[in-house]
Amino acid sequence: MMNATCIELRETLKALSLSSTARDLEAKIRQAKESGPGYDEFLLDLTTAELQARAESRLNRRVREAKFPLLKTLEGFDFAAVPDLDIRVIRELTGGEYIKGHRNVIFLGRSGTGKTHLATALGIEACRNNYRTRFVSCYGLVNELIEARQEKDLRRLIGRQARYDLLILDELGYIPFSKEGAELLFQVLAERQEKGSVIITTNLGFADWTQVFGDQVMTAALLDRLTHRAHIINCLWDSFRLKESLKGQQVKKGK
Repeated sequence: MMNATCIELRETLKALSLSSTARDLEAKIRQAKESGPGYDEFLLDLTTAELQARAESRLNRRVREAKFPLLKTLEGFDFAAVPDLDIRVIRELTGGEYIKGHRNVIFLGRSGTGKTHLATALGIEACRNNYRTRFVSCYGLVNELIEARQEKDLRRLIGRQARYDLLILDELGYIPFSKEGAELLFQVLAERQEKGSVIITTNLGFADWTQVFGDQVMTAALLDRLTHRAHIINCLWDSFRLKESLKGQQVKKGK
């Protein structure tokens, strides 16, 4: 049971938007009475807990806004299985300096090599660093753009994509675009040049991007923009999914 002073203190904390501190006040006071910290230690404990709660809430909000289809972290990636990957580069990217510098990251490699996992993990780290992030497949974004043009809402949608600190475009090259779709995607990426970062995952080498965008001149211009000062990570190892399938077949044969 809280006394009148504690009740008033809780209301004061709420008025100061210290909701987490207000919620945990009773337990913190009880803990303080049992352990007997000084006033400074008690205040530090309260404010530290408030900051941690706010950071967690902010991360959850950023992750929801990003719309990741699945939550994949760096801790869940099997780095031991891909010794060719320079883990130092990935660790450096988690700090978000590339986002501050408006630099891009491009993962090149065959299907199943973990490109989407790594892109998602870097996206979650960006959210942790309080960067506005959006994850979308290239095909999904192109469909959104075409629908927005039909509804005369294209400028607003392109403007919204430009405001993200980090835009993650997954699976470039899996499905060719129409001429309209390629031009619209080019417009989005051109709008973001030197304003925000892009992470792209693709199964195509740069020489084959014309297959997706059609126009050689536009493709060359796009590559010039995207690859300037970009981190290009070649995922040359075998597919994880293929390895698992082959392993499963070997287990069945051994029975």
